[in-house]
Parts: sequence; C-alpha cells; structure tokens
Amino acid sequence: MTTETKISRQNLEDQFRSLQEEVTKKVDAKKQPAITAGIAGGLLLLLVMYLLGRRGGRKRSAIVQIRRV
Repeated sequence: MTTETKISRQNLEDQFRSLQEEVTKKVDAKKQPAITAGIAGGLLLLLVMYLLGRRGGRKRSAIVQIRRV
C-alpha cells in the first residue's frame, strides 16, 4: 500500500535550512586550522626564499680589496 504525501514548500525550506546549518558547522570547524596552516606555509616559504636569495647573493658577490698607495 503506497500513500502519497505532498511535499510542501515549508518541508523543503526546513530540509534545506538543516542541510545548510550542517555544512556551515563543518566549514567553521575547518576554517581556523586551514588559516593557521596557510599562514605557517607562507612563513616557511618566505624563510626558504630568503635563505636561497642570501646564498645566491654570497655566490655572486665580488670581493673588493682596497689598497692604500
């Protein structure tokens, strides 16, 4: 025996609202660790680029000797 139930606008809105709340909770839970990881990765990249640039500068710098005559 099958009973047909009509889906009302309110039922749809309630289901979509509950789904949106679940997604929002999951996103909020993941947001802070993702921001922290992004900042840490950026700082690490900046440090590596600094060290590589410093090393390259040492290799290419000329040694200049000044002599008094």
